[in-house]
Amino acid sequence: MLYLASQSPRRRELLRQLGVEYRALDVDVPEMRAPGEPPEEYVSRVALEKAQAGLALLESAEEAVVLGSDTEVVLDGEVFGKPADAGQARAMLQRLSGRTHTVVSAVWAASAAHTGQEVCVSKVRFAPLEEAAIAAYVATGEPFGKAGGYAIQGRGAALVEHLEGSYSGVMGLPLFETARLLRRFGLLPA
Repeated sequence: MLYLASQSPRRRELLRQLGVEYRALDVDVPEMRAPGEPPEEYVSRVALEKAQAGLALLESAEEAVVLGSDTEVVLDGEVFGKPADAGQARAMLQRLSGRTHTVVSAVWAASAAHTGQEVCVSKVRFAPLEEAAIAAYVATGEPFGKAGGYAIQGRGAALVEHLEGSYSGVMGLPLFETARLLRRFGLLPA
């Protein structure tokens, strides 16, 4: 049985697109980057901790495979988490304006027998943004709860000038990499 250790409605929606049956688990894993921890290692560690926390919730983990995923926006080596308020969202979008940033999305699968990982790195270039456009976007409320303060699957798509990589990875669950991982665990046909 497949489980998704995520509270994200976007990840749940994306996983449904693969046509695999699963159950969702709510896990609470602190997303705190260790001093000096490289962004890709941080994202991978958090995804693994989510998968492990999900596995720990199950009474019988014999047949279970738990997916954990994390996605972060990275610019100049800095990890942009989720904005706490409108001021943080505005500041993030100002820094992303007219620049290319990286979106790192890691997926771990964990079972009682073994673990496996996939990482997807995408590059997203924002168009130059006017202050009025930033303020209007922040006022929609969409930036909250989103890494980097934007949702590519929502109104935030209008901020994106170019995407190189995985659209679903930027949303929060890279489907190509997730499917490849699930095949290795025998949950999707080869």
